[in-house]
Amino acid sequence: MAPSDKVYLAVVGTGGVGSHFLAQLSRLQPYYPQVSLVLLSRSFKTLVTPYFNQPLQLSTWGQDLEKTSNPPFSPSQILSYLLSAPSGSHILVDNTSSQDIASAYPDFLRKGVSIVTPNKKAFSGDITLFHDLKAASHPQNRGGGLLYHESTVGAGLPIISTLNDLITTGDKISKIEGVFSGTLSFLFNNFSPSTSSGGGRMWSDIVKEAKEAGFTEPDPREDLNGLDVARKLVILARLSGVEVKDTQSFPVESLIPGALEDESLSVEDFMARLPAYDEEMEKVKQEADGEGKVVRYIGSLDVEKQELRVGMERFDRSHPIAGLKGSGNFVSFYTERYGSDPLIVQGAGYAFSSHTSAVH
Repeated sequence: MAPSDKVYLAVVGTGGVGSHFLAQLSRLQPYYPQVSLVLLSRSFKTLVTPYFNQPLQLSTWGQDLEKTSNPPFSPSQILSYLLSAPSGSHILVDNTSSQDIASAYPDFLRKGVSIVTPNKKAFSGDITLFHDLKAASHPQNRGGGLLYHESTVGAGLPIISTLNDLITTGDKISKIEGVFSGTLSFLFNNFSPSTSSGGGRMWSDIVKEAKEAGFTEPDPREDLNGLDVARKLVILARLSGVEVKDTQSFPVESLIPGALEDESLSVEDFMARLPAYDEEMEKVKQEADGEGKVVRYIGSLDVEKQELRVGMERFDRSHPIAGLKGSGNFVSFYTERYGSDPLIVQGAGYAFSSHTSAVH
């Protein structure tokens, strides 16, 4: 893109990641005057600029979106609107977890609209959609839009770009393993710390603390069921050439007690009843402690055997994964080039700002 080329942005989703993205875009605006925000949408409203040469104001987007009475646009309406903009680059920034928008990505790409998104559903769901995305986007489709989804794995860490660089430079991936959830990293680093034998607190107390601090989803079961890690592992597997149908195709260990898996159980009731099952998790920790180890929740992909697994695993206290702090993520790439000494990417795993940097 030449510095003078106009860039027309449609941003969908103004929640945690979306609002941080817009704040970052506002700070960068003086350096990229050619970038114009022309559409902004959330669940119940859509704000569009009446004239493409007069972009939406990043300093007042919240108030302006609140004032508008325009209903939300469908994916096809967003695409039509973007394509009606003058010549230049057209980009959809999807900060949602919407399956409807994800399913429409190939339509955008085939029309030359590029996509930037942290939405995992397009890449970890129906494998047919995943193949459609590859076929519709550049470089497989020379006229297609570009597709960037770095933050679907590892928040702002360069996990996907590192994997792609290894593959495109001719390296052979044999195994990928690590801690892929900032939330679960926080839980286990506090529950089973590496610094002292027999340390840590009760499992339910740490889950409560994480929820109150905003480290979990509003319903912590969405983190504890392990599916978020499973989706990330599916994405890495597919990018590595392993044809994984979905997250039901391999073992995923849930941290939700069987008696509390009832979907009709409210979040409040789940949190109130969780302490009754602390003994089960305490036993897991004590068994590991007896071996001089700690417990961590990891995802593991064996590319050569085409095997995936998500769940708890014990690590020696001297292992780098055992020494993680806070909500840190840790991913090891075992490859032909790096041999038995894997390439490691490590850093913050849970923060809107880190997600936003990857989206940007």
